[in-house]
Formats: sequence, C-alpha cells, structure tokens
Amino acid sequence: MLILARRIGETIMIGDQVEISVVDIKGDQVKLGIKAPSQVKVYRSEVYAAIQEENRAAAAAAPERLSKVEGLLPPAAPGGISPAAPSAPGGVGGISPTKNRPAR
Repeated sequence: MLILARRIGETIMIGDQVEISVVDIKGDQVKLGIKAPSQVKVYRSEVYAAIQEENRAAAAAAPERLSKVEGLLPPAAPGGISPAAPSAPGGVGGISPTKNRPAR
C-alpha cells in the first residue's frame, strides 16, 4: 500500500486519467474529489461489496428459477442471437452506480 500525505487542494494522479483531490478535512473525516473517465467505475467500498454480493447471489440462482425467466425473454433472432434486453433502472440490486458519483 502506498501512503501519501496531501493537504487541501493537492491532488494524486492514478495513471493518466484518474485524479484524486483532497477537498476538505474536518476532524477525522477527509472529503475527496475524484475525476475519472465515465467508463471507470468509482464506488465506495461498502457499495462495491453490496454489488459483488448481488452478483454472487444471481450467479448461484437455482436453475428452476431461471426457467421461469426464459418465458419472459424476447424470441431469438435468426441465427440464434437474441436481441439485447433493455437494462433495468436502478442498476444491480437497486444500487445505481451514478448515485454515488459526483456530477461531471
């Protein structure tokens, strides 16, 4: 683990595209600003852990539950490729990755 000391207004670069700035320090809380390309997902660790747990639970879903979903899927296109279904609002398990990310 790399440990760096920074003051308010100072930044840290991760690669060429991710910039982390110290925005404020009050007591034992540090506020960080993160600039990253939209394709780089940035999560608080507890949100990331919840997403991973939802993914594990979905991967372990019982096959009999999956057969119920098959009837809801659109028919396959010629050649056996089915069209992509629209993604559900709210992200994985109701956790939206954009809710925890500052507006750009």
